[in-house]
Amino acid sequence: MSKRDLKKYLAELDKEQLEEQIIELYEKFSPVKVYYDFVFNSKEDKLLQECKVKISHEYFPIKKAGARKRPKAKLRRSVAQKYIKHFILLGVDPFVVADIMLYNIEIAQTYSSQNPVKQELFCKSIFNSFEQAVNFSISNGILPDFKERIITIQQETLQQKWVNRYDFEAILEKID
Repeated sequence: MSKRDLKKYLAELDKEQLEEQIIELYEKFSPVKVYYDFVFNSKEDKLLQECKVKISHEYFPIKKAGARKRPKAKLRRSVAQKYIKHFILLGVDPFVVADIMLYNIEIAQTYSSQNPVKQELFCKSIFNSFEQAVNFSISNGILPDFKERIITIQQETLQQKWVNRYDFEAILEKID
């Protein structure tokens, strides 16, 4: 069904029928429920904090009570990517999305400064996140608000001698 056909169909329904359909969608499809819950009760600060905690646990997991050893860091970039995609779909403020994008990189760099990561794939993955964050900031017109953090991230790659540190530098040269 095209968008035009949908509009035509909806125009033929009365208010009560529309309400019934929306309630049915809300009950039947989880993404619709999540969307409406966010629209009518958007606690972006709470979402942001929950997201940051989950991302940080990927790199610095918390030892559970009764466990003998501290769990091993998983270093999964995908956790942050799921949140970023979800936030974009919900229409979360671009400043919040960019903050999460950069936080993900910063926490990964904090981890790698304490636990040198020799996997080239890790550096490449973080570079992809960096490029995505810079492009997102540019496309939403918020680059000046995040430029200092972006520069700090690039400088950290030089300090840690990442194998792809010059790729980070090339991105910065494009935006200057």
